[in-house]
Amino acid sequence: MAATPIPARPRLALGLGCDRGTPLATLERAVVEALAGLAAELGQVVVAASIDLKADEAGLVQLAAVHGWPLRFYSAAQLAAVPVPNPSPTVLRHTGTPSVSAAAALLAAGRAGGPLLLEKHKLQDAAGKHATVSIARIDDD
Repeated sequence: MAATPIPARPRLALGLGCDRGTPLATLERAVVEALAGLAAELGQVVVAASIDLKADEAGLVQLAAVHGWPLRFYSAAQLAAVPVPNPSPTVLRHTGTPSVSAAAALLAAGRAGGPLLLEKHKLQDAAGKHATVSIARIDDD
């Protein structure tokens, strides 16, 4: 009798948003909490992404480096073209797109049509810095 194959844990793409100067520890905590909400693990993450305005954001760059994730950046126009469940007028006002984390996760996963596994996990640290994490599954063909 052949054993039933155990389904592989899905590979995941993270979409990340944060305030300027958000420390690595805050971003790390937000990611760990977001993954825990899905019963997922850091080892399932294969890529992280954000808006190109954050390409020089030290915390994001450090987070990706610590975990060995490629870090992709998308323009506001690319992100704005992705349909998301809850676009934000506040994010639009600050970045030129109604979604950073959710749209970035979907683009990085190659799933611009959705759906997200986790729409948005928000965290504010003791210093008032905000981090947002969205998670999309990468489909293996």
